[in-house]
Amino acid sequence: MAFYSEEEKTEDYLFKIVLIGDSAVGKSNLLARFARDEFYPNSKSTIGVEFQTQKMDINGKEIKAQIWDTAGQERFRAVTSAYYRGAVGALVVYDISRRQTFDSIGRWLNELQTHSDMNVVTILVGNKSDLKDAREVSTSEGKALAEAQGLFFMETSALDSSNVAAAFQTIVKEIYNILSRKVMISQELKKQDPTWMGNGRTVVLQGEASVEPKKGWCCSF
Repeated sequence: MAFYSEEEKTEDYLFKIVLIGDSAVGKSNLLARFARDEFYPNSKSTIGVEFQTQKMDINGKEIKAQIWDTAGQERFRAVTSAYYRGAVGALVVYDISRRQTFDSIGRWLNELQTHSDMNVVTILVGNKSDLKDAREVSTSEGKALAEAQGLFFMETSALDSSNVAAAFQTIVKEIYNILSRKVMISQELKKQDPTWMGNGRTVVLQGEASVEPKKGWCCSF
C-alpha cells in the first residue's frame, strides 16, 4: 500500500453529495456506516450540518466524495441554500416503516430542484430494510416513484449495512461517467477548433452539472 503526503497526492475529483429526507429516516447512520462503518442505535437528530469525506477509486482516478448531512426537521430550513449549493449528487432517503416519510419525497425533490445550482444525480433510498415486519412502503412503490421521477433506486439498511456502500457508489460512478463524457466532448471540440473555450474555466453542457478544473478536473463545491 502506498502512502502520499498532501503535496504528493491529491484527489483527481471532488464531488459534493447531499443527504436529504425527513428527520429520523437514518441519514446520519447511512453516512456513519459508509464513511466509518459505524452504527448508532440511539442516535439523536442531527443539529445543523456536518459532512464526511470518503475516497473511492474509479477507473484509476481518485474520487473524494464530500457527503453532507443535515436534519430533516423544518426548523433547520435556514441552512437550505448553502447546503445544496454546488451539490452534484443527492440521496433522497425515506424510512420503509413510515409511510409519511415516503409521502414527503415529492417535497424534498422540489426543494432539491429549487435550491441546487444544477441538475443533480439523484438516488431514491428506502432505508431500514431490516424492519421487514414493520414495512409500510413496498419495494415496488419505491421503484415506481423512482422510475416516474427518473431516479436511481435502492433499499438499504444502515443497521446491517445492506446496500449502503452500493448506494453511494452508484451516485459517485454516475457523476464520474457524466463528467468523463463532458471531458471527452470538450476535448473533441478543442481539436476541431483550437480557439474554442479560450480562457474559460467552466464547462456546462445542456442539462448536466458544471465542472471546473482544479488540480486536474474537480466538480464545484
